[in-house]
Amino acid sequence: MHIKERGAEMATIKEIAELAKVSSATVSRVLNYDKSLSVSEETKERIFKIAKNVNYKKNNRKTKEKQKKLALIEWYSQKEELDDLYYYSIRLGIEKAARNSGYQIVRYFQSEVSDNLKDTAGILAIGKFSKEQQDRMYNYSPNIVFVDCDTLASGYNCVVTDFYNSVVNLLNNFIENNQKKIGMLAGEEHTMDFAENLIDPRLVAFKSYLTNYNLYHSKYVYVGKFTVESGYQMMKQALVELKDDLPQAFFAANDSIAVGALRALNEANIAVPKKVSIISFNDTSIAKYVSPSLSSICVDTEEMGRTGLMLLEEFAAGKNKLKRSPRKITIGTRLVVRESSLAKK
Repeated sequence: MHIKERGAEMATIKEIAELAKVSSATVSRVLNYDKSLSVSEETKERIFKIAKNVNYKKNNRKTKEKQKKLALIEWYSQKEELDDLYYYSIRLGIEKAARNSGYQIVRYFQSEVSDNLKDTAGILAIGKFSKEQQDRMYNYSPNIVFVDCDTLASGYNCVVTDFYNSVVNLLNNFIENNQKKIGMLAGEEHTMDFAENLIDPRLVAFKSYLTNYNLYHSKYVYVGKFTVESGYQMMKQALVELKDDLPQAFFAANDSIAVGALRALNEANIAVPKKVSIISFNDTSIAKYVSPSLSSICVDTEEMGRTGLMLLEEFAAGKNKLKRSPRKITIGTRLVVRESSLAKK
């Protein structure tokens, strides 16, 4: 392929695309160093070489003008987020996807929601929000997606985790290893404005599935907070109350609860998983580094963030068309088996 070098005249992305035999979108993303783009190194090198030879230069003024603000609203405080890596990792997933799409990200905590949201291209809200809070944010910006909050019944787009099948998967792991006496260490939440108490969908799935097999016993279920200390206290209480009737396995509603439960079992000299297995939820980085390492349901938090932004952009693009029905996108999970539970036989 012969490339004629230009002088002062500058080439367009379309011209580079024709010479490189790729789409204009591919050229644009390569020249903007989009790491999420999946093309060969050979193609990238060809595009850069052609761009250099035809004297292509980015129009920085135009790029700056096109950059839009994206509001990212968190229901947790900054301290709470650091204590719960699940929401921290969702935020990082959103920020990474937003930067790749050219957005300027502006973070707000729920208490900071105000009229300044009207200047944004849209809102991604992470966490649990009451119907009143949802409506208030919508009034500031109708282009809104909730991540990790099922708002479909309220008429808003959302991205959530597949809780039911996740719980079924881990319970089947216990049952297939002949561990049919199963307990749960659940968490209790409420919206930040305390307007609504939230029923943990993991507990609902746990009770429903085990009841179908006559394996559910309320005495094996403890409810606390989603913290290490609460997990420790719940397991201590179970050890005192159940004594020799302690379940063979426990499902912990998140990794923090499981870490606290492991500490209580270790202090009581109860071997994990020989005597008691534990499987947790979220598979944050802490799960790999405790001893024994935690088996956990892996939630793809980065994918939740990417999907939230995709949904936001999709509805924004159609804002001048017919009104579209709200959508709920459910992200699947997988069970990662480590040292705290038995492998499938």
